[in-house]
Amino acid sequence: MAKAKYYGTGRRKSSIARVYLVPGTGKVTINKRDMDAYFGLETLKLIARQPLVLTETADKFDVLVNVHGGGFTGQAGAIRHGISRALLQADADYRPALKKAGFLTRDPRMKERKKYGLKAARRAPQFSKR
Repeated sequence: MAKAKYYGTGRRKSSIARVYLVPGTGKVTINKRDMDAYFGLETLKLIARQPLVLTETADKFDVLVNVHGGGFTGQAGAIRHGISRALLQADADYRPALKKAGFLTRDPRMKERKKYGLKAARRAPQFSKR
């Protein structure tokens, strides 16, 4: 019998993570690298693992992630979102806990566009009185 493979797509800012959960020992692989090698900061590792810790499945699934776009923080958020969605496919009973923690909600905050007449989204050119 083929092993079960659960999939979830996570997004945050401009990052997109494709997450696969495979029954295993709890190894997290991001872009063919170990999580510790991929993320330098401990907080980013913590963010990415949050859904597994919350549902107490950290040692039940191996996590395979393909993530691209954005920076490390956005990617960590996208991975968290993807893992949460994949966990729902694995077991729908996790939904109340994940929803309460806010892991199923896609964070809508994006970079604001630059406007004409301004130097950035809101930054105006320096004002000179004379």
